[in-house]
Amino acid sequence: MKTNSSAKKRFSITGSGKIKRKHAFKSHILTKKSTKRKRNLTYFGEVHKADTNNVKLQLAMK
Repeated sequence: MKTNSSAKKRFSITGSGKIKRKHAFKSHILTKKSTKRKRNLTYFGEVHKADTNNVKLQLAMK
């Protein structure tokens, strides 16, 4: 099974097997957002447990 090209650009795997993702809402209309909010959107998040299986299928890990 092929890896989904859009998924491989958006997700990465940690050493322990968890899936990292970037936060949304950081690309435009940044003037009305507070500095604290923009800073917190910079860091990576973790894919929710309910979505992990779908992401792994797209990354051809399952």
